[in-house]
Amino acid sequence: MSTHANRERLLLADLLEGAGPEAPTLCDGWTTRDLAAHLVVRENRVDAAGGMAFKPLAGRLERVQAEFVAKPYDELIQQIRTGPGKWSPFKLKQIDEGGNTVEFFVHGEDVRRATPLWKPRELDPVFQDVLWRRLESGARLMMRKSPVGLVLRRPNGQTVVGRKGVPVVTVTGEPSELLLFAYGRQQVAQVETEGDEAAVASVRAAGLGIG
Repeated sequence: MSTHANRERLLLADLLEGAGPEAPTLCDGWTTRDLAAHLVVRENRVDAAGGMAFKPLAGRLERVQAEFVAKPYDELIQQIRTGPGKWSPFKLKQIDEGGNTVEFFVHGEDVRRATPLWKPRELDPVFQDVLWRRLESGARLMMRKSPVGLVLRRPNGQTVVGRKGVPVVTVTGEPSELLLFAYGRQQVAQVETEGDEAAVASVRAAGLGIG
């Protein structure tokens, strides 16, 4: 059965394949090859992937990442497309859907929007609702580094408070664009901002996201 995560996985694999191994991405300092290696390591090397959140493992993650960067690019793309190995926790549908839907969507846009002639992707309302629910549950974590109060608002009026505080900046856009904003892609997210000019500037420059 197709899932949102699986659809985003295949779209991301196609984007990476089409871009080639040395194309830029929105991930600071990473080419498409680096991003592809990151995705494979994250799913298949749990022993090293913990370094993304646990600093004592950061050195091991760096070494393993370098090993995968050195692999043939076509091999990395195939591993992304076919999914995690037998013993990966992402092999479980619930973990795949919960942990990869947003990951693959955001990284797909990291590839798409790093090109000068990119165009916004049209998303169906059901998927926009899925992304909105992820925002509702994760906004406070993603926006904890905001220097001011932050409210996210959909065009239909639904809102979620990302961070309490004053002054307040309100960011309006489709859930997909708000999610990119919350993940630290403020410069490319197609949103409208309301609030004090200095506050808006500080939010756009803030290190938002999970990291």
